[in-house]
Amino acid sequence: MFTSLEPSYILHSRPYRESSLLLEVFGKAQGRVGLVARGARGPRSRWKSILQPFRPLLLSWTRRGEMGTLTGADQVASPPALAGDPLFCGLYANELLMHFLHRSDPHPGLFDHYSRLVTDLAAGSPTQPLLRLFEFQLLRAAGFGLQLDHEHGGREGIRADAWYVYLPESGPVRRDATSGQAEELVSGAALLELKSGEIGEQHLMELKMLMRKLIRFYMGGKTLKSQFLFLQS
Repeated sequence: MFTSLEPSYILHSRPYRESSLLLEVFGKAQGRVGLVARGARGPRSRWKSILQPFRPLLLSWTRRGEMGTLTGADQVASPPALAGDPLFCGLYANELLMHFLHRSDPHPGLFDHYSRLVTDLAAGSPTQPLLRLFEFQLLRAAGFGLQLDHEHGGREGIRADAWYVYLPESGPVRRDATSGQAEELVSGAALLELKSGEIGEQHLMELKMLMRKLIRFYMGGKTLKSQFLFLQS
């Protein structure tokens, strides 16, 4: 199988043998793919400065089994300058993709969302709304889409003036604002904003807590390395 000039991003890389790299790639048409970049760390490698995360690339490779072999790599735009919080956010997004996407499972729409995320992070856009919307799109692509049309077990639509507990395998269940722990509650207004793609600053914290809860649930309680690094910075 030969893939030519696939729009791609590198999610992760690690040294392999003396001068090669093992890459985890997110391609627009092919999805997540594992590749061997032979000689990529060698002193004469034409790929040495190209095979970096967050750079929009056109990659070509051959593949017979699960792992492929990189045959070409071209950078199609100037690499975005990510540092500080935007860099940690980018690493977090890459780790989420690694955990939630299966290899050879195409998600062209999610690829476009990721590309916009990287561009917006590099442009200095507020990071928290970007992350919440990316998490939302990622969970939907992975088959864990949020129920934001109506309450669990009924037909009544989400009310902006009501409060809910979101059950990962069911959906939103209405609760009195004075019942339960406050960190478990999310407002109907926040859920509706998440659905619309326009998140106000006043709802960022409750949506952050919601998405953290859902991601932890679907990851089986595992902790992301990028979150640990961010807390230590």
